[in-house]
Amino acid sequence: MRLAVLLLLGLGLLEAEGRRNRCFFNRTQEHCVCYYLSEKTVGSIIQCLPATVVEFQGGDVEKYIAFPIRDPDSSIIETLGSLIIQKIIIGNVLVPQILLARVLRFFSYTHVRELAFESCIFQGTGNWSDMDGQELPVVSLSFHNVTSAPLTGQEQVFSSLSRWLETLQELAVTGSRITSLPCAIGRVFRVLHSLDLAQNSLGDGSLNSTFCQEAFPQLQKLSLHHNSLRSYHGVCKGVELLLKLQHLDLSHNRLVADPSSPCQWPASLRHFNLSHTGLDEVLTPLPPNLEVLEMSHNPLHAVDISLSSLKKLFLNQNLLQAVPSLRNYPMLDTLHLDNNSITELPRDEAQLLGRLQDVAVADNPFDCSCSGAAGLQALAAAGRLGQGWPGDYRC
Repeated sequence: MRLAVLLLLGLGLLEAEGRRNRCFFNRTQEHCVCYYLSEKTVGSIIQCLPATVVEFQGGDVEKYIAFPIRDPDSSIIETLGSLIIQKIIIGNVLVPQILLARVLRFFSYTHVRELAFESCIFQGTGNWSDMDGQELPVVSLSFHNVTSAPLTGQEQVFSSLSRWLETLQELAVTGSRITSLPCAIGRVFRVLHSLDLAQNSLGDGSLNSTFCQEAFPQLQKLSLHHNSLRSYHGVCKGVELLLKLQHLDLSHNRLVADPSSPCQWPASLRHFNLSHTGLDEVLTPLPPNLEVLEMSHNPLHAVDISLSSLKKLFLNQNLLQAVPSLRNYPMLDTLHLDNNSITELPRDEAQLLGRLQDVAVADNPFDCSCSGAAGLQALAAAGRLGQGWPGDYRC
């Protein structure tokens, strides 16, 4: 019981009676959820000990700001080290940063690998000096729909946490109205390989400062979907220093071309998502070693590009009137053309399509003429044209 109280006080998640204040363990999913725990019902956290994921929802932690939190003794450290909890989720809580700074070091005695905050408010400032030189096992950190003071001016906080943050591998800050990340903060994340900044307010001008020289040097995956980006070439200039970037998601940004600002995308880029961007043409140059290109849900009328390394091409929900020449993509194994305006499918193109591993051309207004019927029938027989095919074609 001492361990249970310690964990709850450490996380600051005790609450008054009168609500659904206990823990529920799903043995199949090894997931435990605790709601508004009180000092009288804290014993139900015992159910969470076999869980790999523990979730705390709701609570008033301000009254615990003055609670003295000391380093645990050897028996508590041994018990913390025996827990199998891999992920902790904290949701719908107002978190005083001074309290968070005191309890975060408790994670150094556990095997927790993932820490997530959802719909939380971070209040005030904290004294992070106790974290100087401290290592934590957490390698994945996420914030969704959180509110906090602007990051600008908090470089000292990140400096105190640098021993931990420089080993962090995954970071997500989504739905939190972020407009930029200070350059100095990006330089702390020395080995970060995945950064998710989706559903924020990032604009073209903020990218140059966020991804400055020596920031995020090992970044491989970057998600920027649902932001306020506008310039296709401006985004290119903003990420050109990410020399190890492999996966870039720009979907759900209204992009326009700016030919006066030419840019070369990182040569390392392999997966490029430009769906839902409003682009009416495939802009070049594209990353030279691209393997996956997503351009679905755009007003494209034609695709006339050549990429020798491309393996997967997604063009569904466009305005294409013809199948792109597959001879321009010798490595292609996947092509999605659903919901376009394609009326004809020449025999030679149909034969090339039939050799691909994954083809989708349903919901196009095909004209079953003599020149295209055979190719359509072959694809229909393979189940590639959706319901109602094959039909009875007569020429």
